[in-house]
Amino acid sequence: MTKYEQIFEHNRRWIAEQKAGDQHYFEHLASGQQPDYLYIGCADSRVPTNEIMGLGAGEVFVHRNIANLVVNADLNVMSVINYAVRHLGVKHIVVCGHYQCGGVKAAMQSEDLGILNPWLRNIRDVYRLHKEELNSIEDEGARYDRLVELNVQEQCINVIKTAAVQQSYIKNGYPTVHGWVFDIRNGELKDLKIDFEHILHEIQEIYDLTGHGVKFFK
Repeated sequence: MTKYEQIFEHNRRWIAEQKAGDQHYFEHLASGQQPDYLYIGCADSRVPTNEIMGLGAGEVFVHRNIANLVVNADLNVMSVINYAVRHLGVKHIVVCGHYQCGGVKAAMQSEDLGILNPWLRNIRDVYRLHKEELNSIEDEGARYDRLVELNVQEQCINVIKTAAVQQSYIKNGYPTVHGWVFDIRNGELKDLKIDFEHILHEIQEIYDLTGHGVKFFK
């Protein structure tokens, strides 16, 4: 049996395991989704979203791309955020990066990477914003790890800039935005303790899309 054929064998085993635990598992799965979490993560194959969170099918709405970026001009991620917030009513939005991220590492290289250039420039912009801090870190590996964290932080801010998040938070008190980093070296999730409300207040003068004016959050 080839590796490709093994996938379907694994699928049959998985179906049997789910039915053994709950005879109506797939009926419940097919009835709809109401996840509490939107997860925006990296496309890296070493980061299994549901598994690292300990959650099952139907519990996490997932979007993944190279280096977990939230780019205003990317209709894919913007559509995902809009749908998750306005239609699924997620309570939490998580931007999760990971150490040893190939996208972040590529953005640190002084090379022409062709079609990747426009995408990776978003990470280079993060470096520019935090150049003083990053350049003060002598160890290259530590600097690389810190850029991963700062990239997550900046993508969280980009999520908070969206109309869907701002308007839902006013109306419902959610979603809250969180920044995490997955450490591939030991399997641990690190919460960066993003201060969601502080960031919301800090950016409102320029990025307020609520229609209530900048004083609403004060």
